[in-house]
Amino acid sequence: MKKKWTALACALSLCVGLALPAAAAGTFVDVPDGAWYAAEVNAAAEKGYMTGVDSTHFYPLNNVTRATVVTVLWRMEGKPAAASASGFSDVAADAWYASAVAWAKEKGIADGNGKGGFDPDKNVTRQELAVLLTRYDQYKGVKLAEGALNLFSDANQISSWAKEGMQHAIGMGWLEGSGGKIDPNGLASRAQLAVLLDRMATPAAG
Repeated sequence: MKKKWTALACALSLCVGLALPAAAAGTFVDVPDGAWYAAEVNAAAEKGYMTGVDSTHFYPLNNVTRATVVTVLWRMEGKPAAASASGFSDVAADAWYASAVAWAKEKGIADGNGKGGFDPDKNVTRQELAVLLTRYDQYKGVKLAEGALNLFSDANQISSWAKEGMQHAIGMGWLEGSGGKIDPNGLASRAQLAVLLDRMATPAAG
């Protein structure tokens, strides 16, 4: 599922997409009805969690950035106001993601890069996405799941700081492997994020 796109194309398309109103479900010309992500993309757009790049394009295979993920979670929570600005040097007060970043920082969902910045345009890997979504669950009071990392041959590639998040994502049925691998360092796409949002709303059985 991992696709490579240029950083410039990703940044432009994601910023424009998040600034536009959501298109009606089923109207994206680049989301075929038979695509593995079609239903989830349309649902995310219908709920207003994710938007198209324009009224007819979603760009499902573009990479997801840190700003995009926290903005989606912020929208899911009803766009709450933070007590103060984020204080990150690379998050302008008028940035489309400023309120979401401030909220995510305040709730312990996302932190900075240790250098005073947030890196809003940085592409998110699968393990980074798992951590962000897990922290959102923790904020919501959800008990952490303990998925089995040893089921995957590349589990040794999971960073120590991401193990808890990956265990939860796997245990909750959000992340699935392919060919016996979980691909923790693969870049997450917009389609994958939409699918994970759907799985978050549908707890795994068992």
